[in-house]
Amino acid sequence: MACVHAGATDLRPPGPTQDVYREDCTQCFDSIDDEAGLNVCLHCFNGGCAGDRNHGLLHFQRFGHALALNIRRTPKKVQRDEPPQKMSKLAIAAETDEDRYNVATSVICYACPGENVDKNTGNIPVIIDGVMNAMSFTKREEVKAWEQEFVPCEHTLCLVQADTGDAGTKDLNQCSACDLKENLWICLECGNIACGRNQHGGARGNSHALAHADYTSHAVAVKLGSISVEGTADIYCYRCNEERTDPELANHLAHWGIHLAGRTKTEKSLMEMQVEHNMQWEFSMTSEDGRELLPIYGPGLTGLANLGNSCYLSSVMQCVFSTPAFQSRYYDPDGQPPPCQTPAQDLETQMRKLADGLLSGRYSRPDSRVAMSMASSEASSPIHQKGLLPAMFKHLIGKGHPEFKTMRQQDAFEFLLHLFKNVSLSKHLDGRANPVENFRFQVEQRLQCLVCEKVRYKVDVQDNISIAVPARRIAEVEGKFEAVQFSECLDIFTAKEVVELTCPACQSAAGFSKQTKFKTLPQELAVNARRFELVNWVPTKLDIPVIVSDDPIDMVSYLAGQHDPNEELLPEVEEVVSFSPNSEALNQLLAMGFPVTRCEKALHATGNSDAEAAMTWLFSHMEDPDIDEPMVLDQKSGSQSSAGQDESQIAQLGEMGIEPSRAQKALAATNGDVERAVDWVFTHPDDGDEAMGNDGNAEVAQTYGPVGYDTVPARYQLRSIVCHKGTSVHAGHYVAFIRKTRASDQSSSWVLFNDEKVVECDKVDDMKQTAYLYFLTRV
Repeated sequence: MACVHAGATDLRPPGPTQDVYREDCTQCFDSIDDEAGLNVCLHCFNGGCAGDRNHGLLHFQRFGHALALNIRRTPKKVQRDEPPQKMSKLAIAAETDEDRYNVATSVICYACPGENVDKNTGNIPVIIDGVMNAMSFTKREEVKAWEQEFVPCEHTLCLVQADTGDAGTKDLNQCSACDLKENLWICLECGNIACGRNQHGGARGNSHALAHADYTSHAVAVKLGSISVEGTADIYCYRCNEERTDPELANHLAHWGIHLAGRTKTEKSLMEMQVEHNMQWEFSMTSEDGRELLPIYGPGLTGLANLGNSCYLSSVMQCVFSTPAFQSRYYDPDGQPPPCQTPAQDLETQMRKLADGLLSGRYSRPDSRVAMSMASSEASSPIHQKGLLPAMFKHLIGKGHPEFKTMRQQDAFEFLLHLFKNVSLSKHLDGRANPVENFRFQVEQRLQCLVCEKVRYKVDVQDNISIAVPARRIAEVEGKFEAVQFSECLDIFTAKEVVELTCPACQSAAGFSKQTKFKTLPQELAVNARRFELVNWVPTKLDIPVIVSDDPIDMVSYLAGQHDPNEELLPEVEEVVSFSPNSEALNQLLAMGFPVTRCEKALHATGNSDAEAAMTWLFSHMEDPDIDEPMVLDQKSGSQSSAGQDESQIAQLGEMGIEPSRAQKALAATNGDVERAVDWVFTHPDDGDEAMGNDGNAEVAQTYGPVGYDTVPARYQLRSIVCHKGTSVHAGHYVAFIRKTRASDQSSSWVLFNDEKVVECDKVDDMKQTAYLYFLTRV
């Protein structure tokens, strides 16, 4: 008997913008490449695995969607790929599957087990055609070919050029401000010739073109050596701080006596230099004796394939899921996925999927396709994993974020903060703990007037620290720096400094002594090492070795300790009438690309002292919900009335484990913004609430308990590191090194996670010295 469901008239093919999950399961990493294949729901186009886990059947049981298209893909026998062509543009070429795989399809009905479903019934042929020809979710969101595109701006479109004057006598071969004869740029507005920025690994420069733009406010310049007869060239708008295009480039150049006819491109373009530069940042995959490191497999040893520029995400997630808190929270091998009709859009589901993929060992195996191609050749290179494609997770975690939603390389530390924020804002039901709590601790800031010696204490909750690495150049070797002990960086972080503030008690303007120490310490400590300095107003990464021991680090000396009972506290100031930021520090922060509102907030929070302290604060508060809101100085936080609050908002915060009284105060302090309210709760653990009465705070303290540990011993050992190679955190390459325990003898070794490549390594010391993120665990 034929299936009665196949002729349903409400079945429709996917729309042009509808997501079709036809590559891997939305609830695990089983895919169309597995023997059982993948079942794509013909009602909502969810992808469910058809093997032993059978999430396709679970989807039917939960939502009653009976019909599914089973897709199975098997590799064709092909010779091993030729070496890839040299990359010459910022693009990822989209591969076609037709020459690589055989694809088989069939229609099944979960409601009619055992019945054959004719693929020619009703609308089925049209729907199958729609599914197979639709752009898959992965292609649509992550892996589709992309290329950095440049567009005109108002400054190129509305360019006004000065009179030519002596244009014919201009020397186009030398900077007007120095002796450089390369990396020259012409200002399209006035015809000035000046050198560009120093290009790492490329042409030298003294930034005279930038200085000219700053002095004259002229926006558009063209790199002379990049001009080709076809009319292409590097065009930079200093006002937009972006590379642009100019539809009238030929005419604008001719105005200054430069004609495209006969022009020959003599220098690499900015794009070519960036691509070539990024390709240089490879991490060694060989041992100290020159042997290629062999891949290893097993639970907790699964790699993540690179989606184009996703190594920042992969390295952070490998380190995060090496912690017991994240493992116990999201890895549930015997549990069912949460009931959700759109699992690809559910953070809980995608975090569980990623945890299962990385930790179960189910997908930690040699790439069968490479093994097949090697079997037909004489090659004997190690066979690495295929790696899991974290496309669904990347799309979801980056959704709505101006940077993480793109395919561009990003800062791994900023991504860690973004991840922590989203995990904290998500629901943690069924008694499941927020794993970010294991990273949280309290820092205590102590201010003491240099004249009257009265003090003030302020306690903040953080889930990371950003430490400055001092740069001490070795005079006889260019680009080399003295090694710095990790403990010295912590000493600097907790050292006393003098800040310029007026004392509210004695009215002295002599300043304050400020010191920040740990009031408590977390179970897991995330540390960002800042190795940057301003070179021609551009933040440039420095290769400063930081020595971190394998032995536990004693953190007791960095704890704040008990307050002196005899010291006198400064009076509370109800109002701050105005704030004038340190102009020099503000200009330095603005030159680094931080928005003015963030800069002013950072300077205000750090005593208006210097750019370095403010930058440390900025890195620690990148993901604050109100980071971009104007600073309000004429009222105290929490002074608003809690009357008239939305009960649904209080209930929403209650689902996150926040008591109603606490939720009321948080919403009052943040003008009813739920995201900011959650952040307020975590950053004000000891804040009292006069409206609640004296017992309210005791209830909160009992509910949440202390943040972190104030007990000794306080010893921390390095668990994992995120390493970065490149001159900017927004370029180059990230990898992770994680300390793993061998099941055989309980000894530990370091494992390198380089995208999909997972190998045991024996020379981690160099990597520890140049790490960007350190994850230490309390032992």
